[in-house]
Amino acid sequence: MSDVQEDVGNQVSGDTAHNVLDFIVRELVEDPDSVSIETIEDRGRIEFQVFTAPDDVGRIIGRRGHVIQSIRTLVRAAAAKEGLDADVEIID
Repeated sequence: MSDVQEDVGNQVSGDTAHNVLDFIVRELVEDPDSVSIETIEDRGRIEFQVFTAPDDVGRIIGRRGHVIQSIRTLVRAAAAKEGLDADVEIID
């Protein structure tokens, strides 16, 4: 399968963006085994909901939100490569 968006019915692929997000978050946290990412797809838009240990949330957000903003930028760029719009939310 290529990195090109694959549209099957109403489903869209966001594998590249998901993999980028998963890698970054797991590298930032103390407990990478507690990380899970839920993907919500809706008409070419993907929302990634990141769940992690409560002690690791601050590591992902960073001071003044700089880290999460950088993560969102990278994930959006990866999703755009597939022709998708993406967002990242931290669920606590």
